[in-house]
This record gives sequence, C-alpha cells and structure tokens, in this order.
Amino acid sequence: MINLQTKNLQSQGVSIWLDNITRTMLDEGTIQRYINELSVTGLTSNPTIFDNAISSSNDYDAAIKASGAEITDEALFFKLAVEDIQRAADLFLPVYEKSNGQDGFVSIEVSPLLAFDTANTINAAKEIHAQVNRPNAFIKIPGTPEGLPAIEQAIAAGIPINITLLFTPEQYIAAAEAWLKGIEARIAQGLKADVRSVASVFVSRWDKAAAGKVTAPLQNKLGLAVMQKLYAAYQQFLNSARVRTAMNYGVFPQRLLWASTGTKDPSISDTLYIENLAAPFTVNTMPENTLLAFADHGNKCPIMQNGDGAADRLLKEFHEAGVDYPELGLQLQNEGAASFNKSWEHLISSINTKRSTI
Repeated sequence: MINLQTKNLQSQGVSIWLDNITRTMLDEGTIQRYINELSVTGLTSNPTIFDNAISSSNDYDAAIKASGAEITDEALFFKLAVEDIQRAADLFLPVYEKSNGQDGFVSIEVSPLLAFDTANTINAAKEIHAQVNRPNAFIKIPGTPEGLPAIEQAIAAGIPINITLLFTPEQYIAAAEAWLKGIEARIAQGLKADVRSVASVFVSRWDKAAAGKVTAPLQNKLGLAVMQKLYAAYQQFLNSARVRTAMNYGVFPQRLLWASTGTKDPSISDTLYIENLAAPFTVNTMPENTLLAFADHGNKCPIMQNGDGAADRLLKEFHEAGVDYPELGLQLQNEGAASFNKSWEHLISSINTKRSTI
C-alpha cells in the first residue's frame, strides 16, 4: 500500500531519498519496499553510514574473509561499498529511466581524507565512478574550497556529482558555480552538456551548534532560517541568465538537496525539517527513522515561499545573541569534514580488525 504522507510530499515536487544503506536492507528487500510504498526515489550514503553497517553487523564478514590478504583495507572497503551501491543503483534504475535521468540516483563518497586535496579528489572521483559503472550513481565530493576545483573538473569530465558538506548560502553558491563552470567547459568543447548534480546543504547541525547559546524563543530556529536564505539563493541561481543559457544546450539544472534532516533535539517534532522544507525541484534525503516517522505521523507540508524577510529578522536576532551564521557555517563545514574523517578512520580500523579475527 502506498503511504499517503510520503506520496503527497512527492506530489509537491520533492524527491524523497533515503539516507542509509546496509546489506541487510538490500538482502531483505527493505529498500525495494520503501520504493514501492514510501515513494523513495534515491539514496545517499556516507562514511558514517558504512561504518555502522560494516562494524555493527556480520553482513560483510563472508566477503571480507574471501577478499585475500593482498588487498588494502581501504580498497576492500570500496569493493564492499561499490557492490552495495551497484545493487541499490539497479533498484532505482526504473526511477532513473522514468524520470529521464533526473531522479533515481544513489551516492557514494570519495575518501573524506581527501576533502582538502584537490588533485587526489578528482582522481578518486574518476576511479570510483568507473568502478560503480552505473548511470544513476553520484560521486560525493565535499564543497570545501579545495573540493570546488575538483567538482568543476569532475563535471567537465562528465561525472555526476553530489556536492556535500554545504551549510551557508555562500557555500552553496560557490558549489553551484563550480557545477556551472564544469557545464560551460563541456559546452565550449562541443560535448554533451548535461551532467547531473545535486548540492547537499545540512540542516539540523545548525540548531545543534546553537543549542545553549541562545534564549528559548530562538532554540531550533537557526537551521530553518538559514535554509530559507539558502532557498532564495537557489531560486535566484536557477533564474540566472547563465543557467538558462546552459539549459538551452539541454542541461538539467543542478538541484538543491536538504541533508541532515533528522532532528537532534528530542523535545521537538521529529518531522520538523521535513514539513518546513517542502519546495518543488528539491530533494530531501532522510535518515531511516525520520522517513518512517513522517510516513507514520507527518503533517501536510506548506510549500516554501521565497521569503518575506522573516529569515533576515531571525538571523539578525541570532547575530545580536552572538551567533554569526557565516562564521558558524565555516566552522560547521570544518567540523563536518573532521567528523567524516573520524568515521572513516574507525571504519578502516573496523575492517582491519575483522580481517584479523575472521
């Protein structure tokens, strides 16, 4: 049976993606059920998700045991992850084909240790893209200053990119510009110009960072205020002459993706960021428990508007309370990169431990 809450959200122009993947979910048909019943049309992953999947289960033990001693721990991880991503991409391939290649994507990330290494990021993106070998696979590259040139080059090389670790409107615009420069390079070379991309902006970490620094009336309002500013920047970018010129060459514009949409504060609604970020031509990638919560008790979502100044007024209040959002956004991007590094190191260590004990 198709869930009405998720179906209604999809009918508002929001693509619902799952922010999780495990081999058990693939083997037991959970992801296929979410496609059939919860209108899920894509999937994202990251080092933390794979760390939990591999280190907290025995699902990968047989593959690890059969890997042989000559392969490195990192190469073994990518072998395992690519297998899962390929299976997921195959499940979403009908969505990809039905949407003319607009939806139905799955994402796999380059090593987060490369977040500040431009040259090796582009090399890793090319290698992983070739390994996955699916038309509906995104390679995730962090939108750090060092990652932006790699994103531009990857798009110019025809690799679909999910630009991650974005927090502020300024970071989003820089990432969108990197995508557009890559597209314009393909146009200048007379190549097929359309290379799909999403720009992933993180929501809930804003409110977690501001918790305890502001008074009660401002608690859990920073994330949505920044997202409202960011959504206005997104609409302005889509309406720009450069984007519309690229569209004239057959380019589908880069989409905005809401990430980190599970609430961190148990005292607020667990569907807060879903119900307040309903905007056409966007993606919302949801942690599994958030997806299930919205399917169970989600409310009707009003369509986001371009803003009436409320976000600016809120951000002014935060500034007066000592929270400067551009500065905090840079801090959050750096902390996010460090967090993924930590998960990556734990993941590789877990694989090494399993190889030693299996």
